[in-house]
Parts: sequence; structure tokens; C-alpha cells
Amino acid sequence: MQDGLLLDAREERAYRLLVGLSAARSADLAEVAEVSQHEADELLQRLQAKGLVAVSQSADEPVFRALPPDLALGTTLLRRQESLEAARKSVAVLSEEFRASASRRDAHHLVEVVVGATALRERLRDLQESAREEILWFCRANPVAMQGAENTEEYGALSRGVRYRAIYERALLETPGELDTIAEGVSWGEEARTLPTLPVRLAIVDRATAVCPLVRDEELGIGEPTAAVINRGQLLDAVLALFEVHWEMATPVALHTAQLPAGEVLDDHERFLLSLLVAGVPDKSIASQLGISRRTVQRRLDRLMSLAGVDTRTGLAYQAARRDWI
Repeated sequence: MQDGLLLDAREERAYRLLVGLSAARSADLAEVAEVSQHEADELLQRLQAKGLVAVSQSADEPVFRALPPDLALGTTLLRRQESLEAARKSVAVLSEEFRASASRRDAHHLVEVVVGATALRERLRDLQESAREEILWFCRANPVAMQGAENTEEYGALSRGVRYRAIYERALLETPGELDTIAEGVSWGEEARTLPTLPVRLAIVDRATAVCPLVRDEELGIGEPTAAVINRGQLLDAVLALFEVHWEMATPVALHTAQLPAGEVLDDHERFLLSLLVAGVPDKSIASQLGISRRTVQRRLDRLMSLAGVDTRTGLAYQAARRDWI
């Protein structure tokens, strides 16, 4: 009999013939099955051993009758099912032990250390060029390996349909020239937001690889910068969760015009100004970044407060968010 089968082909055929005969002697089965008497005796013995045949004595030789297969084979099937379930659980336990051991044994594959600004810059470029779905950024002030204006790979990725989500530290917005770079990225499709501070520098590509510098900002001047390249695993899950939490808290940096209920239109500078106001950037820095005077900043804010029907900056920030101006 083949492994795993309750009946082999010869046994199954003999049983079916016996069902059709209702009751038969060994010679009867041999005749209808067209097998030898010896083979018929052997088949009947095997069927009897499996509980599929009952035997009674009639005259001088035994008579065989077929029994219901569900009663005879049901118990066997149940035992096999229990055995398979036990085997499945055993395989699951062994697989978990293997994965845990492999993770410990191959931990160096989960985190790679990159040393030097040049090597780090090249790794960031390569990751962006290979991105297919999404790139996430924590952009802190005083970049370690790549200034915003140097990141030309972003435009190529955006043109391929890669989604960019970047959170900028407020101090970075106050750095000369950075707002122009951010505005350029937003014009290409980048989704930009800002927070007063960020906990780390971070880049995540396709939710599969993250790059995070290992040296604290106050130690940047000591030796070459180093960064961890983190591959799939719980550590990557943790940094992804860190990004999403900060993304929800961050204020959007908006640069596109928006229609107002009264028919008025906010121009790009006004929406940008609103974004900076909500982000907490002081008037002096706003004026410097926009290339206008502080008095002009105040005048534009007065106009926006008038449009929003409020007389305080707090009220303006609230109405801007409520009316989807930013």
C-alpha cells in the first residue's frame, strides 16, 4: 500500500466488488475480480484487518460481508489528523527556533555600519535611485552628509512616481537658502512638514531600508561620521513607527495657491508665510527667507487675519488649518 493511502487500488477494487455482491465467499470474489484464489484470500484478510469486512461461517466455508467504511476508517482518519496537527505544531516550533537562531547568527545582515561622509552620501544616493514606492526623511539642521540642494536624486525619484515625505526641523527652515530648496522639492511633488525639533536624522526607503547616523550632533566634529543601514526587522519597524508618529504631529509646509470663500486667492508667498507662522518661525527669519522686510511680513499677516476674520495670530493659525489654507 502507498504511504498515506487508507486503501491501495487492489483493496479498494475488492471492497467495491464485495459491496456489489452483498455477501460472497472467497471463490466468488476471485471470480468477479478475475484474480487467483490465493490473491482473493489475501485481499479479504487485509480488508478484514482494516475493519471493512465481517466474516460469518456458512456451510463449510466463510462468507464475507462489507461493513460501512465511515465507521471502519473514520477512527483511522481521526488519528491521522491528530498526528498531522501534532506534526504541524512541531514544524512551527522548529521553524521559530530556526528563525530566532538565524537572526542571532546573521545579525550583521540586519544592521550595516557606514563610515565617512562620502560613503554615507553615496549610499543615500544609491538608495534613492533604487526607490520604487516611498522615501521618508527626518531633516535636521546642519546636515551630516548631504545638503538639501545637493540631493538632486530626489527629483529623479519624484518623476518616477516615488512618494516623498519629509519633516524639517524649524532651525533648518531658518538656514539661508534652505526654504528655496524645500520649495523646489514641493513644486516637484514632495510632501513637506515641519516640527520644532526632531529626535534623529533618518532616511527610510520603501519601508525596507533605513539610514540613521550613529553620532550625536554635539560629537559631529570628532572623527568621521558613521551611520547604521538598517534592513528589515524589528528595529526597522521601530524607526518606521517613530516617523509616522512625528508625521502626524508635524505642520504642513504649503506652497500652492488656494481659493478663498470670498473669491480672494492666497498666493504662494502667503501660503508659505502661513506655513512658517504655524511652524513657529519668528518674523525676522520669515522676512529673511522671503527676502522682504519685517514690516512687509506684518502687513501680509494683517491681510490674512482680515481675510480669516480674526485679530490674533493664534486665531489666524487656527483658521488657516480649519479652512485648509495650508
